[in-house]
Amino acid sequence: MQMREVLFPPGATRHDWLIDGALATSLGVLTILPYAMTDLNATHNLVLFMAAVAMVWPLVLRRHSPLLTMALVSVAGLMQWVVSSTPMATLAVIPIVAYSVARWVPGQEARLVVAIGAVGAFIGPARWIIDDPSHISLKNGATLVLAWFVCLGLVITPYAIGRRASESSAADQDRTAAAEERYQRLLAEREQQARLAESRARSQIARELHDIVAHSLSVMIVQAEGGRAMATKRPEAATEALTTIAETGREALSEMRRIVGVLRDDPADAKVDFAPAPMLDDIAELVTRTSDRVSLDVRGQPPKVPAAMALTAYRVVQEALTNFLKHAGPEATAQVTITYGMRDITIDVLDNGPGAEKETSDTPGHGLKGMNERVASMGGQLLTRSRPNGGFQVTAVLPLRPTLSN
Repeated sequence: MQMREVLFPPGATRHDWLIDGALATSLGVLTILPYAMTDLNATHNLVLFMAAVAMVWPLVLRRHSPLLTMALVSVAGLMQWVVSSTPMATLAVIPIVAYSVARWVPGQEARLVVAIGAVGAFIGPARWIIDDPSHISLKNGATLVLAWFVCLGLVITPYAIGRRASESSAADQDRTAAAEERYQRLLAEREQQARLAESRARSQIARELHDIVAHSLSVMIVQAEGGRAMATKRPEAATEALTTIAETGREALSEMRRIVGVLRDDPADAKVDFAPAPMLDDIAELVTRTSDRVSLDVRGQPPKVPAAMALTAYRVVQEALTNFLKHAGPEATAQVTITYGMRDITIDVLDNGPGAEKETSDTPGHGLKGMNERVASMGGQLLTRSRPNGGFQVTAVLPLRPTLSN
């Protein structure tokens, strides 16, 4: 601890200076005025008046520097002990100084006021014996001992009160600091949770946009190429292809409006048509709309599942068929098999395309990664691999009572 912290521990604000100045003035009027009303032309009276002033005025510094106040009061008290054979009224300053030192001086340095007070409590009453040895008697001796204890009590009692106040203030500061630390930690945790939630939301939106855009564009491209090839031979087939392209485009636009509407500050102002999310029954339409080279086999009855589970199953089929359209080739076929069991939903998408060669021109991983994240979030398992005899396999198992991941 630095010396400045010991000499000037609390410091003093303007308000503190005003209060301490008012205290010194008030106490000075009560204790110094009787000495000021005496004949100050007499040397003894003038010295008593000066000793009284020297005893009181240091109270102005009691909060700015309690140890300096104690030192000045100790010197003034010694001066009074020399010039006065009786206790002076200005001794009322001593309890205030003892409290001030105990309250604001940190560490063991505060005990100095007890040591000085104990010495003063002994030599003050002993002054009577030195002035008039003839008054020594058993009765006067008992009075002297009682006076010692009273004087010592005027130091120890305010000192104990001051230390208790100091400890309570320190405990309050510790509690406040701990509460502030907990608050800052809570803010940091909330900020981290908000960032994680934002990251999860961005990932979810990215998956949704990828599934919608990739699948819709793949279907539109396949239908457009097929319609162009058959335009001269079968005009009605071209018309059907254009109809499918238009329906797919409208559906994709509706889905994108639904997702983008969530990102707006006020979705109501955007007048977004929030269509319901795809369900299990919509998978059949998805397969039919994708291509005539894809067939669907449904085993069992679709159970009642949460919307998140149904959307996951729909997106798995959608992404698997998107990859089929992009990579399997124009002559390949795909088989979608959905098995609704008692405990889980199994989705198998198998194609007979070139398999390992399908990733040669595109950046791999985004669609499969998003598919895996969706299945994992439902507590399920996903298998994606090239088939030994050619083609690609996507198998997802979704438990009907999933353990949702964070």
